[in-house]
Amino acid sequence: MANARFQVPQPKNEPNLHYAPGSPEKVALQARLAGMAASEVEIPVVIGGKAIRTGRVGEVRMPHRHGHVLARFHQAGPAEVALAAQAAREARREWGSWDWTDRAAVFLKAAEMLAGPWRQVLNGATVLGQSKTVFQAEIDSACEVIDFWRWNAAFAEEIYGQQPVSSPGVWNRLEHRPLEGFVFAVTPFNFTAIGANLPTAPALMGNTVLWKPASTAVLSNWWTLRLLEEAGLPPGVLNFLPGPGGTVGDPVLAHPDFAGIHFTGSTGVFQGMWRTIAANLPRYRSYPRIVGETGGKDFVFAHPSADVDALVVALVRGAFEYQGQKCSAASRAYVPRSLWPRVKERLVAEVEALRMGDPADFRTSLGAVIDRKAFESITGHVELARNSPRARILVGGGSDASEGWFIQPTVVETEDPRFRLMEEEIFGPVLTLFVYEDARLDETLALCDQTSPYALTGAIFAQDRGALVRMAKALENAAGNFYVNDKPTGAVVGQQPFGGARASGTNDKAGALSNLMRWVSQRSIKETFVPPVRVPYPHQEEP
Repeated sequence: MANARFQVPQPKNEPNLHYAPGSPEKVALQARLAGMAASEVEIPVVIGGKAIRTGRVGEVRMPHRHGHVLARFHQAGPAEVALAAQAAREARREWGSWDWTDRAAVFLKAAEMLAGPWRQVLNGATVLGQSKTVFQAEIDSACEVIDFWRWNAAFAEEIYGQQPVSSPGVWNRLEHRPLEGFVFAVTPFNFTAIGANLPTAPALMGNTVLWKPASTAVLSNWWTLRLLEEAGLPPGVLNFLPGPGGTVGDPVLAHPDFAGIHFTGSTGVFQGMWRTIAANLPRYRSYPRIVGETGGKDFVFAHPSADVDALVVALVRGAFEYQGQKCSAASRAYVPRSLWPRVKERLVAEVEALRMGDPADFRTSLGAVIDRKAFESITGHVELARNSPRARILVGGGSDASEGWFIQPTVVETEDPRFRLMEEEIFGPVLTLFVYEDARLDETLALCDQTSPYALTGAIFAQDRGALVRMAKALENAAGNFYVNDKPTGAVVGQQPFGGARASGTNDKAGALSNLMRWVSQRSIKETFVPPVRVPYPHQEEP
């Protein structure tokens, strides 16, 4: 290689395609959807680049047509975890020794492949396997994945360029080494982009990874792995281990080579993993890095000066896009009494106009929720509202599981700001509102801050600048991603680093330099060019 200091291409956010009638992207995606729906994929466990068929098989079904099997996947267990840990150890020796630019080149190439011929592969798998609408898939499985791989390469360059000052006669240097062991990436169903980022961010920094995808997102995650392999990712860097959480997770967390976890999922699961890691500390080579983004009970808070039209659009889009199955989805709202009649009228009309159905129909606004478990949990919350004297359903409330896991977008009004639907994460298309008296702004801001244990996203609406200052200060710790006059969803890599605190996670900000810093271990190096050859210091000399 040339003796030069290389720079990665300046990252730019991938523009989303619009899929207008007759557009090339619409024609291409329709063809891909038809082809994927007509074929069934067999997905193996992948360890050290080799496909392993365990015979313990799970199924990927369309949530909106749950009788249709898209794929069958082999599931890993303790034996496969042991093999994967060995493969990761062997792969790390070479992968960790590569120049960082060579590692970055793999992901930059994958980004360009996804921007081109692979775009509709990941989009198609996400639409069918996770019931995302075309636009929601495009901004997730295409644009955000591309953005992660481009921006992370630039963040890595910045990290490796951070060097200390040197005094005369000394050269001080700082190495950013991969962790000593493997990273465990546990990825969720709701974002293909999270499935792509959680294993590859540590890998970019020289680590090798054991990757457990959510069973309901195995199809899109499998195609992500295939894309990376075609882009030149060496065998053993990412080891693909679908399977039940405990069956895979318990032996991983017990392994002495476990060096860190990159997690997105439920708060309860993450807290359980943290307890297990703490109990296993004596067996690890080093203290593991624990990075997690978990639940949310995300809010929209309106001031009496808020623009009603902007507020309603934010409520509808923030609460109901991707069926409310976003960690950042608006789940509770606080609306002043003076605005409520106008907000209510337009909100109900906009929600009634949403079209629910098969996301392969480009006119669809909402698909189905991910599976039976989610369906039963969400409809249970809706029934609680239906039967409570402290709440009433303003619009929606219906559901139908005969063909797919469909739940109508539902708006609940409650007179109790501590009602269960204002406190508990629902992770579905349910928005609960509390109408507060205008004179009780400060009291209601305190309620918003204290009602939920989470602190992921939140939004405030006001035209009064002084009110915005007052509200932002009162809610300073209530959200890691805070939006002013905008919906609380849709963070863009390189623009709004994403993550929350309190029960929402460690706030290590996916899509930021700070996240990549968690996957390196620093070594300070001091080289003295002319070292001293006498023991006494000058002050010890005779006067």
